[in-house]
Amino acid sequence: MELTVTTLAERPHLIDPMWRMADTWPEFMLHDPVGWANIGRIVAELPQYVLVGTDEEGAVVARAFSVPFQLHAKGRETLPATGWDQALLWAFSDLRHGRTPDTVSAIEITIATDRQRQGLSGTMLTAMRDNARGLGFAEVVAPVRPSAKHEEPHAAMDEYAHRVRDEDGLPYDPWLRVHVRAGGVIDSVAPASMTVTGSVAQWRAWTGLAFDTDGPVDVPGALMPVHCEATRGYGVYVEPNVWVRHRI
Repeated sequence: MELTVTTLAERPHLIDPMWRMADTWPEFMLHDPVGWANIGRIVAELPQYVLVGTDEEGAVVARAFSVPFQLHAKGRETLPATGWDQALLWAFSDLRHGRTPDTVSAIEITIATDRQRQGLSGTMLTAMRDNARGLGFAEVVAPVRPSAKHEEPHAAMDEYAHRVRDEDGLPYDPWLRVHVRAGGVIDSVAPASMTVTGSVAQWRAWTGLAFDTDGPVDVPGALMPVHCEATRGYGVYVEPNVWVRHRI
């Protein structure tokens, strides 16, 4: 398939079809408050960091969001343990205060449900790297959500992130493997990259599960169990991601 990739700044008429593109994100992932508050701001305020991929017929089949922020600043010298959420908070704090960014962070690469397993994620990652380079940056960092980790929710992320295949030494996880093949280097684990809290009623609505017992609950699509406090009426999901650095 021939994929045409441009920034949303170049093709702003694709905003609505981009949002309507069918994807496979679990419902609970849409309720991280940091993401909820800021994902739309990327489109509105940083469209040059949003990439849209269209097929031969002009249909949107892929999207990629990134944000610029100042990493090499006092108190920020290392990639944060709070990963994805922190990248968004730093980006919009820096934008508001007029700080000059020195790094681009990936936020999301999403492929339409009917176009997955066609290599488009790697194409979009390459396009994101190229776009950051074209904007004058020397590094892209990514709080990667390993694509097969949900199959092993009780595995420690530190172990999983560094697991490799015997045949070639590349990461065991498919999405981490795409990053490493593109030139990325695994840096560290962000143990609290995203936090989703909700009442047990909300978790039942998001997942279709009972959430009626105190303790860990395995939720489809979650990388770690959700902690349920049924007697107190709430559940908390703290997702770890894996920081990958791309020198460009």
